[in-house]
Amino acid sequence: MRAVDHINVDVTDLEATHVFYRDVLKLPVRRPPADFEGEHAMFEVGDTVVTLAETGRADGWEKSDLEHPLDKAHLAFETDRSQYDAFVDELDGQFPNQGPYDWGEFEGFYFLDPDGNLLEVITYDPPEGDRARPLLTHDDVT
Repeated sequence: MRAVDHINVDVTDLEATHVFYRDVLKLPVRRPPADFEGEHAMFEVGDTVVTLAETGRADGWEKSDLEHPLDKAHLAFETDRSQYDAFVDELDGQFPNQGPYDWGEFEGFYFLDPDGNLLEVITYDPPEGDRARPLLTHDDVT
């Protein structure tokens, strides 16, 4: 294996989730829903393609059921400190224990897309100055 070529994410609301990945995560669109007659959208993340697919097979779980991010599989994106901090500010408060976490080599923060898919944004960059809040660790997982 040389790389992850693409990842498919099942969604129930392609329109809202496409807008979130495009406008909030600011991922470059490789192919918009119109290319697939409204059933898929593709984004580029480095050398990997993330495809949203409205297949009717999305989980349908409630975000209120998510007590901790390690309870559900997720997709993680790496970014610089500035963009990371912006995501933490914008997406905080969705569920308990979102983070940020000290994962040793990097810092991570979890959030949900409009379809309830769990995502993480990480940074390897240290903060400038003092932290606004303490980092959680693996020991904080209940």
